[in-house]
Amino acid sequence: MTKVIGVRFRTAGKIYWFDPLHFQVKRGDHVIVETARGVEYGTVVGAPREVEDGRVVQPLKPVLRLATQRDDEQEAGNKVKEKEAFRICLEKIAKHGLEMKLIDAEYTFDNNKVLFYFTADGRIDFRELVKDLAGVFKTRIELRQIGVRDETKILGGIGICGRVLCCHSHLSEFVPVSIKMAKEQNLSLNPAKISGVCGRLMCCLKHEEETYEELNRKLPNPGDYVTTDDGFKGEVSAVNVLRQQVKVIVTVNDEKEIREYRADQLKFRRKHGRGKKGGGADEKDLKELEKLEREDKKGGKSKLDD
Repeated sequence: MTKVIGVRFRTAGKIYWFDPLHFQVKRGDHVIVETARGVEYGTVVGAPREVEDGRVVQPLKPVLRLATQRDDEQEAGNKVKEKEAFRICLEKIAKHGLEMKLIDAEYTFDNNKVLFYFTADGRIDFRELVKDLAGVFKTRIELRQIGVRDETKILGGIGICGRVLCCHSHLSEFVPVSIKMAKEQNLSLNPAKISGVCGRLMCCLKHEEETYEELNRKLPNPGDYVTTDDGFKGEVSAVNVLRQQVKVIVTVNDEKEIREYRADQLKFRRKHGRGKKGGGADEKDLKELEKLEREDKKGGKSKLDD
């Protein structure tokens, strides 16, 4: 077993493991660690714990020190410098006439490098821009093209649920989101209703996927024929997944009526594929959703934590 702590370097960023050594580290502390980008200032989000050796990527880098008051002041100073760097880079982009949208500027803790994050529709030749920026900042310059999900993660916002966006508040890494998840939850297959601020399928569709899959396995589909525990045979007209209740059209005294049953009061043949269609999707909406799904897969993992 290996003792590790979890450290983040940005809001809702990826969590990295480090060796706490002899330091008495607790959650919420700030630490100075060495990363692939150099010396960095991070926040402890995972208290010391033991994990299996096979889960640790070796060599596990150690904590250099607990952040001092001077380190805190330097980090605060870097945040101020980042705003100025952002302004200067905007001016240089306009000067060179580049079709790119600047999203964020970031100094490494030791000021060894300045990173600029941007979005663009295609490839951008920014070699002259880098030379110009290097002449201003007198340090290494890196321009990193990111996707729309990363852009939203940095800028933040409020979702249609009225809460802070998942990616900006707690979601460390993006997970693939598919139309199947929306179908499984019987959501309206309307791109406007199941797309997030970034324009991609909402990350929160993944949150309840496993729960809905488990609950749906216990239910028939609308249109299926079932046998009830009180001896009736009928057609399923509707299901309530979360309550595990089913409305069945049965014939009583030669008249049809709808009765409600619990899932465990019914007998039916389970199907391997549920084939749920969600709520009222037309061909245009489906094509748009399929396009969003393809773009999401093509985008790959986040570019913020490379």
